[in-house]
Amino acid sequence: MSPRLPRRDFLALGAAAIAAPLIPGRAFAASPTGTGLHGLSAFGDLKYGPDFQHFDYVQLDAPKGGTFNFSPPSWVFNQSPLTFNTLNTFVSRGDSPPRMELCYDALMVRAIDEPDAIYGLLASSVTISDDRNIFEFALRPEARFNDGTPVTAEDAAYAFTLFKKDGHPSLLLPLSHLVEAKALDKHTLRLSFDGKQSNLTILDVATFPIPAKAYFEANPFDGSSLKPPLGSGPYRVGRVSPGQTIEYERVADYWGKDLAVNRGLYNFDRIRIEFYQDRQAAFEAFKKGDILYRQEATSRIWATGYDFPAFTAGKVVKREFAGDKRPIMQATAINQRRPRFRDQRVRQAIALCFDFEWTRRNLFYGAYERSQSTFEKSDYRADGLPSPAELALLEPLRGKIPETAFGEAVVQPASDGSGRDRKLLGQASKLLDEAGWKGSGGSLRNAKGEALAFEVLVDDDSFVRVYSPWVENMRAIGIDASVRMVDSTQYQARQTSFDYDAISMALSFSSTPSRDEIDGLFHSRAASMQGSTNLPGTADPAVDALIDAVGAAKDRDQLTIAMRALDRVLRARQDWIPNWFSANHRAAFWDMFGFNEPKPDFGFPVEAMWWFDNDKAARIGKT
Repeated sequence: MSPRLPRRDFLALGAAAIAAPLIPGRAFAASPTGTGLHGLSAFGDLKYGPDFQHFDYVQLDAPKGGTFNFSPPSWVFNQSPLTFNTLNTFVSRGDSPPRMELCYDALMVRAIDEPDAIYGLLASSVTISDDRNIFEFALRPEARFNDGTPVTAEDAAYAFTLFKKDGHPSLLLPLSHLVEAKALDKHTLRLSFDGKQSNLTILDVATFPIPAKAYFEANPFDGSSLKPPLGSGPYRVGRVSPGQTIEYERVADYWGKDLAVNRGLYNFDRIRIEFYQDRQAAFEAFKKGDILYRQEATSRIWATGYDFPAFTAGKVVKREFAGDKRPIMQATAINQRRPRFRDQRVRQAIALCFDFEWTRRNLFYGAYERSQSTFEKSDYRADGLPSPAELALLEPLRGKIPETAFGEAVVQPASDGSGRDRKLLGQASKLLDEAGWKGSGGSLRNAKGEALAFEVLVDDDSFVRVYSPWVENMRAIGIDASVRMVDSTQYQARQTSFDYDAISMALSFSSTPSRDEIDGLFHSRAASMQGSTNLPGTADPAVDALIDAVGAAKDRDQLTIAMRALDRVLRARQDWIPNWFSANHRAAFWDMFGFNEPKPDFGFPVEAMWWFDNDKAARIGKT
């Protein structure tokens, strides 16, 4: 099982925290004597030099052609895998289709065989001022939008200014300290910051998409339009059936196809996405060959569903690929904008009612592990007692953060696996009693006589199956608990406007998270910003201070210490109830594609890296 999975990637190759070669005591270097840099890397050297020809993980002679019809396992901004009603992916309003980002180029693009490096795409180089507040990008004169008009510094300046004012929170928040985006001439863009930005802010911003100024001057910048946008990327919008199907067509004369950062990538002539509101219907389409690739998010189907004719005949491959070496978080947010959930004891009691051990055995077929950390599967996960370096960050906050943050890292206790662990439910009842919720007529009420109601919002019936035993445990101790399933449009609208008691999210961070990357999840400034991923409404100056410490880190050791301290406090606050995670990518596909192995360590954009294999397709009758 996996909830909606926004991943902070762009161009399917990443929009992670990024930086330039490290000088001791500084997050990245200013350009020596004004020299332009071809790439930027956080806390280490670049793998690829100025004259590199292609990324090592691509197949340079991969053939072009074919259609890749798939179920996207990840999405960004306002995108939805279940439906769409707009083609503007840059705003909070509306649902746009996944992979709209393939229609746009960025100043720089990430290499996914390095933890935190980017290289020039629209920009051939970047020059950094001595105070690291001014960044000048040299745009390639040959860069073109897909109608043949040039991509200019004016387009880029317009895009950053527009995003700062009206963009989706994932775009707006990192631009908080942008003072000015200015075109110095046709091919030179200057981005100026106020000095309060994170050391790595520019490195997030450099991977933002650049749409055409002329397009949004002529069309509203909102979530109402289904008019195909003008982009400069390797794909353009093709056939569209609103809410049902979208095709992206490869741009045969794409201006950047021979750049080192693009060679061997974007091999399919068409990328097609069909939208199903029901998981089983999507799986049936895959079984028939209407969908050709899926990453399996339902453990029951992975364990029991692969017995259909095409699979037994060897036409369909089912296998695991190594997971990405990036922190992940999968958890349920409890909405503290609602007063009854502001007491940490109430949130802890609700968490104690979830029996993961029973769920893993009976519903997950043993396929998942219990998640404990905000930054699972990474060095940023806090374990055991705080180190002296972590305590140096935590001690000034004593009395402002839960005392449990100073002890062993908070973990969700293991149950006896019975499905109704009396010991844990007893602890939950005691916590609720201490928080002022007293039993009355079989329900819990506060001093005002209000019942303790708790509704879990979901958009798929598979989550009803998983969360129903949790709800029953809550009801057993007097919580008026329920699961509410709504359609995808209503789900997105309610998530955007924070209209829920509890909602789940799964995401992966970059391998070197920036302050801007985590602001939208945990910082006070995002708590009231509709469309942000601060789903619990966390608004705590102590948390903000630790996020600032993340942003101030000068090397990887400092970053790791600050992230672990933040993890301790977030887990102690119980804003999010950790769920579960899978170590690997579980994928199934019709055996008609070529790909290199092993996969890169820091990303898995199948639609960008794989290619159509005519011989394989002929063998299974799928030419």
